[in-house]
Amino acid sequence: MPDVLIIGAGPAGLFAAGELVNSGLEVLIVEKGKEVEKRSCPLTTTTACMKCKPCNVMSGVGGAGGLSDGKLNLRPDIGGNLVEFTHDEEAAWKLVDKVDRTFLAHGVPENGYGTGEEAEELRRRAASVGINFIPIHQRHVGSDKLPKVIASIRDHLVSKGIKFMVRTEVKSIQSEGGKVTGVIVKGKNGLREIRCDQIISCPGRSGAIWFAREAERLGVKTRHAPVDVGVRVEVRSMVMDPVTRINWDPKFHIYTKTYDDWVRTFCTCPYGFVAKEDYGDFVGVNGYSMIGKRSENTNFAFLTSVALTEPVEDTTAYAESIARLSTTIGGGKPIIQRLGDLWKGRRSTWSRVRKSYVKPTLLDVTPGDISMAMPQRLVTNIVEGLGKLNDVIPGVASESTLLYCPELKMYSMRFLTDQNMETNLEGLFVAGDGAGLARGIVGSAATGILAARGVLRKRGLPVSG
Repeated sequence: MPDVLIIGAGPAGLFAAGELVNSGLEVLIVEKGKEVEKRSCPLTTTTACMKCKPCNVMSGVGGAGGLSDGKLNLRPDIGGNLVEFTHDEEAAWKLVDKVDRTFLAHGVPENGYGTGEEAEELRRRAASVGINFIPIHQRHVGSDKLPKVIASIRDHLVSKGIKFMVRTEVKSIQSEGGKVTGVIVKGKNGLREIRCDQIISCPGRSGAIWFAREAERLGVKTRHAPVDVGVRVEVRSMVMDPVTRINWDPKFHIYTKTYDDWVRTFCTCPYGFVAKEDYGDFVGVNGYSMIGKRSENTNFAFLTSVALTEPVEDTTAYAESIARLSTTIGGGKPIIQRLGDLWKGRRSTWSRVRKSYVKPTLLDVTPGDISMAMPQRLVTNIVEGLGKLNDVIPGVASESTLLYCPELKMYSMRFLTDQNMETNLEGLFVAGDGAGLARGIVGSAATGILAARGVLRKRGLPVSG
């Protein structure tokens, strides 16, 4: 019987375990996916991820980020807002620094992208056309290097006594009298119960829907969080080079003309590849870039944030409905469309795509019309936002620019917690993307640390940092 059971071995779960290694507590991490070495993603082809299974891409040791581009955005207000949890800006920066130092200790390259004079000049240029550019100190690991970093972190935890149970899915959280009593898991030997008094739940994006249902069943307090819906944009790398050599993953925040909606760039992948994400019931797209292999293109997510109010507040269901419609129109594949075809109100065909000077890095797609899958408001936001961005990055909104649909960032329900990251169900602590508390590797890792510190305080044990 472990003292603490951690659900999920993504950044939040791994860093939560790291915070507990010297506590004397018995810690077990339960992960429904595979060990990081056994996860696969054929990123060495131009049909990146067309053969990947959801269990490989979205689950496994390292989490959804374990096969990602490996971007570390080293600011407490990017990928969530850590000050909200620490109530102190200095403490939030210390958390970011701790996450950074841990990654560096396990092989992440020290060279990064910073906030120097060039970044300030780009910020001024963007501001002159009404765009907010956010300079960020960043590190880029690479999709081909990140698994080794994750494996190193895992091996360190194992050497310190942390136990892993992989290919084992938590089916339900058990409680009695308003307190956690354990979990029911399903592994190769079927169902079994694991008793424990404290759980740190870090289910990540792949477990977000399950965790929301569990919250409803258990009476755990949550609220709906905004969801980001949009497309992945692909252009020639030469178009983005003047910006990505300043910030590898540049953050541009834009308000659109017609609706005054917020649109942003996210997860830029210089010289990268677009990849398909299979969620089971629907498909989406993402992007990756590597150290050892490059394409001629750069891709980035272009997202509009959607928040719903009464009487319908379920943003996740809203985003899923768009994804399902897109998957239906695409015949089970993501949709690809040239921006020029979208302007002209016509669908793209393979013949038209081949005329583009931007050659797609993902071929397991269906040429089509994004406006048939996405609401008119979101399409307008994309077109107007790219047009405005073109004033800062000339060529980003050309007729040949490729759009892949849908790109989704669903952050699930926002779990309500106290200062220890504990929910109203005693003994249930939460962290990471799957609990709606973070939006990326660094933010997830930091909230994992905070949840582990909450466990330590609850037990009256020393807390570092």
